[in-house]
Amino acid sequence: MKVISQIGAIALRELHILCHNGIYAFCMVVFPLMAAFFFTSFLDEGLPEEIPVGVVDLDNSSTSRGLVRRLDAFQNTKVVARFPSVTEARCAMQENKIYAYLYIPDGTAEKLLSGRRPKISYYYSMTCMTAGSMTMKDLKTISTLGSAALGQATMRAKGFTPEQIQTFLQPVRINIHQIGNPEGSYNVYLSTVMVPGIMMLFMMLIAAYSLGMELKLDTGKEWLAKADGSIVVAILGKFLPHVFIFLTVVFFYQYYIYGVLHFPREGSVGDIVLLCFLQVVASIGFGIFAFGLMPSLRMSMSISSLWGVLGFSMAGSAFPIMAMDAPLQSLSWLFPLRHYFMLYQVTVFNGFPLIDTWFHLVALVGFTLLPWFVVSKIKNAMLTYVYIP
Repeated sequence: MKVISQIGAIALRELHILCHNGIYAFCMVVFPLMAAFFFTSFLDEGLPEEIPVGVVDLDNSSTSRGLVRRLDAFQNTKVVARFPSVTEARCAMQENKIYAYLYIPDGTAEKLLSGRRPKISYYYSMTCMTAGSMTMKDLKTISTLGSAALGQATMRAKGFTPEQIQTFLQPVRINIHQIGNPEGSYNVYLSTVMVPGIMMLFMMLIAAYSLGMELKLDTGKEWLAKADGSIVVAILGKFLPHVFIFLTVVFFYQYYIYGVLHFPREGSVGDIVLLCFLQVVASIGFGIFAFGLMPSLRMSMSISSLWGVLGFSMAGSAFPIMAMDAPLQSLSWLFPLRHYFMLYQVTVFNGFPLIDTWFHLVALVGFTLLPWFVVSKIKNAMLTYVYIP
């Protein structure tokens, strides 16, 4: 009972500190929510639309103009310019005015009608992989549709039935199933890892900052005195308000994406609650561990920020972990965001049972328990260390 009262007294002391230092309000509530609204509104269309492309139509026939109109009708691309030469189109792409251009040489329609297999070309920039892949897909589609339309007209003139024409043009029918994200939305794909990653970064930084300020302001002895010298009780009381505030923010974000934006999910509410709790306590645990490893305000925050930022690359959302070199695959286990992303992907996104990814669950629990290995060092720092700017 005495321990509970001590934890409550330390928690009230911490709430007083949180209320009188504006940096906590901004880093624990304002900035995470700003990140959530920024990313989800920035990607609210799901996929990039009307990516600017150009056309070099030297044939200028009804067939080539029809291809250009079909290309402009696609949702992802928009024909913004027609160039008289390939040189001018290439210069426009180098100046980032367009991301791709379609080249239709002179005599294309004539060669099509005579069956001499004309060549049309498309060029796209992969400097931006998203824009490059999207424009490449539309340009490839329009090239295929152009040849198919001519073949269909020719076969119809020869008396082929629609079934025969369809079999000839598409001998193998392909069924595409985009599991989990059927719309191919970039918002669902990116916001669900970027925003939690930013929140986890703030959790690590605030945990290290909070301990570092006790050392800087020389209030560590007072903090420990309220726990009768027990560093475990002191840490539990100090970070109880942090866990509550961050959980509130994280739960609000989850309600926003699933209840308001209607992101797809197959997992249960219980899976989401468990994942959110592990996200918060594992991140705070790592921040405390960083301070215990380097009992310095500056160094512990540097470690936390470095680990949090590297986590975006090692999470496996942008580049698959399985495709990385073996040392990097092993290194990915050291980042909390990686385990969060795997748990989210398996349980919440795809609805598979938690047992399928129990090792990532254990890893997050391990990050939560990391402070246990450095509590004595934290206590020693509060009692004996002198703050050095």
